[in-house]
Amino acid sequence: MISKIKKIYNSSTLAAKIRFSYFLILMPMLLFSVILFFQIRINNNRFQDMVQSVTEASQFNLDFKKDFDYETYLLIVGNKSVEESEMGALLAQAGNVVSQLEQMATDEEDLEQLKVVKKYISNLARYKEQIERNLKEGEKYEENMMIWENDVQIVTSLLREEFVAYTYSEAQKLQASRMEYEILASRMAMGGIITLALLLVVLFGISYYIPRTITSPIESLSKVTDQIANGDLSVRSEVGGGPEVTALQESVNGMLDQINELLGQITEEQIRLRKAEFQLLQSQINPHFLYNTLDAIIWLAEAGNREQVVSMVKSLSDFFRTSLNQGRDIIPLRDELSHVRSYLQIQQVRYQDILTYEIDVEESLHSYLIPKITIQPLVENALYHGIKNRRGGGSIRIVGTRAEDCFFIEVIDNGAGMNEERLSQVQSGIHNRREQEKEIFGLYNVNERIRLHFGAPYGISIESKENEGTTTKICLPYKAEDQEG
Repeated sequence: MISKIKKIYNSSTLAAKIRFSYFLILMPMLLFSVILFFQIRINNNRFQDMVQSVTEASQFNLDFKKDFDYETYLLIVGNKSVEESEMGALLAQAGNVVSQLEQMATDEEDLEQLKVVKKYISNLARYKEQIERNLKEGEKYEENMMIWENDVQIVTSLLREEFVAYTYSEAQKLQASRMEYEILASRMAMGGIITLALLLVVLFGISYYIPRTITSPIESLSKVTDQIANGDLSVRSEVGGGPEVTALQESVNGMLDQINELLGQITEEQIRLRKAEFQLLQSQINPHFLYNTLDAIIWLAEAGNREQVVSMVKSLSDFFRTSLNQGRDIIPLRDELSHVRSYLQIQQVRYQDILTYEIDVEESLHSYLIPKITIQPLVENALYHGIKNRRGGGSIRIVGTRAEDCFFIEVIDNGAGMNEERLSQVQSGIHNRREQEKEIFGLYNVNERIRLHFGAPYGISIESKENEGTTTKICLPYKAEDQEG
């Protein structure tokens, strides 16, 4: 039973626990007060009944004998007629007093005494009737006087003595009741002190236990949050408690699960990002590109084109310097444009008969950040899959434009372009990895790196028309160098 109550209490709300503590504190005090009230009331009523009984008996004892004896004498000597006599009224009053005393009697001894009193009153009534009969018959003065002297006065004396005894008995009982009342008061005072001491002990226990049941789960949760703050995300809360604590515990555990899930996603994305960057870096150090460039430099040197050799070596040096860039992942747009310009300068020497290029990006955009090696793969894609597949010469334009929430870098070529089916495949591949298609994987890689650095709203999009050319558009946020990190 106790375990069941404890289980119900532990599952209660904090408000219910507080109300329960109030109930435990107030209920014993209320119960003690009710018992004390009724005990005092019972004893007080009993005491008042005794006082009233003694008062009635004393009043009757003082007045009745004198009045009844005198009224009887006046009736006998003829000073009052039967109709004028108050003997009947006195007897009726005496009967009423006895009836009231019987109602207030507290034991059998009182009732026995009152029975004797009623017998005496009955005798006096009989004497009254005898005297009244003698008065009607006449010539019985002497007999009436004898009744008055030998019967009435003796019975009223006995009646007075009986009332004196009754009054004395009631006074003794009143004294005993007063002493009992004093003892009861003393016991109640002692009981009150003991009850108060017990209540204080209970209150001390409640004041420790109930707040403990409320604060203990919160303290346990606090320890869990401290561990979380120190970096331990493997901890879980299992404190239990009321609905509020349970809800808070579930929220904390759910938050930890989400944090761990997000950390896993972030770790996975960082791995993907590093892998993509490594693959892009590898693609830039393509042996074929390097061999072809070096071969072109040798040809130029053999042909005696010293200035072109110097220019091409400088462009190759700038190209690889930007590719490495001391390990930085995010660079200003000006550096990225320098990198792609170096690439185009090298490729223009190799494909000077089919390639022209233009970079038209306003200087106000140069300080904004862009992931390293973002534009060059798109330019390379435009050259090898657009310009080279077109008969005759072609051009590549790099244009910068502003929008309200972002800016765009567009790589525009007038190459072979794509039909709708191929365009749909490329657009889908930008957002879904397809390792079997190397040219699409390059676009996917660039788009993924932009999204990982700046978020899902940013990335690349592509539009193309067959035999007209292709436009690849990069969407980037307005994030300047001093805002990095």
